[in-house]
Amino acid sequence: MKLSRARLAVVIGLAGMLLLVAVIVSPMLLMSMPSFLGNGGVSVDCEDTAQVEDASDSASADIPGEYLDLYKEYGKEIGVQWNILAAVGKRETDHGRSSLPGVKSGTNSAGAAGPMQFLISTWGGKARIPVSSTFNGYASDGDDDGVADVYNPADAILGAAKMLKRNGAPENVRQALFVYNRAWWYVDQVEEIARKYAKSGAVKVPPQASEDCDEPLVEAAPNDVVAKILQYALAQRGKPYLWGGTGPDSFDCSGVIYAAYQQAGLSIPRTTFGQWPFGIKVLEGEEQPGDLVFFNAGPGTSANNPGHVGLVVSKGKMLEARCRLCGPIKVTSYQARVGRVGFTRPLQNPDVLEQLKKLQNPSL
Repeated sequence: MKLSRARLAVVIGLAGMLLLVAVIVSPMLLMSMPSFLGNGGVSVDCEDTAQVEDASDSASADIPGEYLDLYKEYGKEIGVQWNILAAVGKRETDHGRSSLPGVKSGTNSAGAAGPMQFLISTWGGKARIPVSSTFNGYASDGDDDGVADVYNPADAILGAAKMLKRNGAPENVRQALFVYNRAWWYVDQVEEIARKYAKSGAVKVPPQASEDCDEPLVEAAPNDVVAKILQYALAQRGKPYLWGGTGPDSFDCSGVIYAAYQQAGLSIPRTTFGQWPFGIKVLEGEEQPGDLVFFNAGPGTSANNPGHVGLVVSKGKMLEARCRLCGPIKVTSYQARVGRVGFTRPLQNPDVLEQLKKLQNPSL
């Protein structure tokens, strides 16, 4: 059936109107999609569950039961992916089953020893160290026998977990593995093994390490001031650490907190040593977003003079600029971190309370 020119014009006009409506409505529909959908429509779970990744059938078949338990136990305790720990153990010594030199005694040609192949120099200078000794390194006493033994699976796996954590895991696993053994082919091999060991077939990162989870953190802030502090601090994630840095391109641990409070119109001390006595002390378990969490870390520091600080963004999580070799600014767990000495609330300092009054009533 042929349409008259008039009718054809009407049809074309209606089609154009429908196309225009679609162009206008489609973005509106996308904007109204549930907020739990992240990039590409993939669901992003921003709850921190502390659940352990299930082991695949191949992992259960390949990893000795004692080792699998230790990988899971210390992965959860320290806060790194157990399957990454297990993959390191597999790649280094086949979970202690290798007969090569250095696995059960002595060292290999590179000076490494034990099931996780620690360089003796990074373990603490010798293979077996009483835990009461003063030493620098990753020597650990996983079985509580009073000795950090590089050949003991419990001790070695705990030490490896601490080393991976120190160098970027669980957020930046590839960097942590590169520090463990400085070769990218090694990193690729370990990640491939780790994926096979996980039932999900993936190396998972903490959900709150994703920028998709920033908005829920800000929305959960106890008040608008804390929301402004969190919003600025979280936006600095991914920027490099720089000692003495206060932005905008790089920060140190106290510098990013100082800048975040400034963004909210508040002035607090610039350094960790100044921030520690400034805030009102908060009992563990009562900390909330906007509070500061301090650690006994760095030369010349102590429990009464902590040298590292993070910004609490949710229960158990903090934003921190840790060190030059620790990767960029990121959200990490403070619950598993050793050396934690306490929490403070700068917003309860009398000077800050006065500043808040002036912000609410500029005529004062």
